[in-house]
Amino acid sequence: MHVIGTAGHVDHGKTTLIAALTGINPDRLKEEQERQMTIDLGFAWLTLPDGEEIGIVDVPGHRDFIENMLAGVSGIDAALLVIAADEGVMPQTREHLAILDLLQIPAGLIALTKIDLIDDPDWLDLIESDIRAALRGTVLQDAPIMRVSAHTRAGLPELVQTLSLLLQKRPPRPDLGRPRLPIDRVFTLPGFGTIVTGTLTDGRLHLGDEVEILPAGLRGRIRGLQTHRRKEETALPGSRTAVNLSGLEAAQLRRGDVLAHPGRYQPTRRLDVRFRLLADTAPLQHHTEVKLFLGAAETIAHVRLLGQETLAPGETGWLQLELCEPVVAVRGDRFILRRPSPGETLGGGTVVDPHPVRRHKRFDTSLLRSLEALAQGSPAEVLLEAAQALGPAAWSEVLGRARLEETVARSALQTLLEAGQVLQLEEFVLTAGHWQSLACAAESAAAAYHRAYPLRRGMPREELRSKLKLPPRPFNLIAARLLEGGLLTAPGANLLALPQHRVRFSPQQEAAISRLMAKFAAAPFAPPSVKECQAETGEEVFAALLENGDLIQVSAEVVFRQADYETMVRKIRQAIIEKGAITLAEVRDLFGTSRKYVQALLEHLDAQGITVRLGDVRRLKE
Repeated sequence: MHVIGTAGHVDHGKTTLIAALTGINPDRLKEEQERQMTIDLGFAWLTLPDGEEIGIVDVPGHRDFIENMLAGVSGIDAALLVIAADEGVMPQTREHLAILDLLQIPAGLIALTKIDLIDDPDWLDLIESDIRAALRGTVLQDAPIMRVSAHTRAGLPELVQTLSLLLQKRPPRPDLGRPRLPIDRVFTLPGFGTIVTGTLTDGRLHLGDEVEILPAGLRGRIRGLQTHRRKEETALPGSRTAVNLSGLEAAQLRRGDVLAHPGRYQPTRRLDVRFRLLADTAPLQHHTEVKLFLGAAETIAHVRLLGQETLAPGETGWLQLELCEPVVAVRGDRFILRRPSPGETLGGGTVVDPHPVRRHKRFDTSLLRSLEALAQGSPAEVLLEAAQALGPAAWSEVLGRARLEETVARSALQTLLEAGQVLQLEEFVLTAGHWQSLACAAESAAAAYHRAYPLRRGMPREELRSKLKLPPRPFNLIAARLLEGGLLTAPGANLLALPQHRVRFSPQQEAAISRLMAKFAAAPFAPPSVKECQAETGEEVFAALLENGDLIQVSAEVVFRQADYETMVRKIRQAIIEKGAITLAEVRDLFGTSRKYVQALLEHLDAQGITVRLGDVRRLKE
């Protein structure tokens, strides 16, 4: 799933464009609708031509609300930079573009709006030329420019198609088995209680999960999940997610908090970061007070410049940020720094160490070398990324992709195992996210099979392996782990089922079974034929009786009740032991039945390795 975010100067038509594309007005506040100006984040969704449903975050364009904008764009997969054809590139266009560049938003396109107000095509060409000049050197320098009008709907189908093609090239969000939801909205609804929203990253959330709200450490439970107002059992990484929480009051929560599984993340008041100062701002001095924007959170921080006295405009350097309030951060998270007053975007960068153990000496050369090495990735992180890319894979494959020395890699693997980020199943390694995805997929496949075939005890192992698209060896190890954990059961040879699955017959089916069993009881050694059984109960119920062992089919035409079959086998064994051998006629007389039934039974016993035919007699097989 993907999420896009708008950006652009105030009154350039961002909200109007989203409403035209989706039929949803993202301006939800009464004040916004009265002033016809976006003040806070708005949300909508759109189904693309390829069937993908994407989330949309609409942000305010006015400079007074830039901090609200920052809370919405950090989790997006692509940007929709909106520029009005009658005004062109404006101050907030440039500031929003700088923020998108600092956050390294991976994709985007430019919507040149309000073209219905322009009669001169040369003017549009001139505006496009100015836009290209503004985009040069940024992440959006190669972004397509689409001429559109929300009023006449000109260009909207082409914009949607281009957006679809753009997102098809974006990889899915990784599932690392450690979900976190930066909260960008908190509200209540009558009958539901507390609800929070955000863009989910790094893992899945499930209905009923216990969760922790950080940095406060509050505990609650997921009462409901929605994506685009649709109820879900599981929320996927990259989706706009609304979480209905039990055990928590809305007054306890705020924008910038992070929802996660308990114990997976630790808040921090100190960050080591790589930072780029924008070229059109003043030099950055040591101990400058700034505002940090990370995910949906913002807090005051003090800058500690490492390795230099001053950072010049356009330069990149190392900072240690001392935070006034704790935040949740992960290595690789992007952030923005702004001057508190007067408001100005200073620059942004990447979190390199979210949990520095101490306050650094500013001119420690060994520290700077360590930060440079950490920026390239720790062995554990490199190994985790390799395992994430490969899926369930042999250790030798993971080692080869990570390109680590084996001793270092083994140590890193142990670190990841202890942290619960990977699992090792004999020679195979897989991430916690992959395990969770496979477990969910196995449960879903089994549940779907039970719905389709409610009278079957379980799903064939090979069919589940095919659904999971796994080779035999890793599948067998994963299936064994699922059985050990009680997520699946084995109700029969080569069958897998959900623990709660039971074969249950309807009252009508029970009545038909009773009638059939009465026929068996009336003539246990000359029972109804297979066709007669199927006519009485139906093929599905008959198959269930066979699978459950209530009936034993010995040939294409002959079937016995299990108790009668066992009686016949026992008596045949006993007769052969007493006489040394037995003929077909003797077996027929033993049970007072016809040749048809006896011949089918004896051939079945031969095939089962119980008896062996020697001429006209049968003996027990040695």
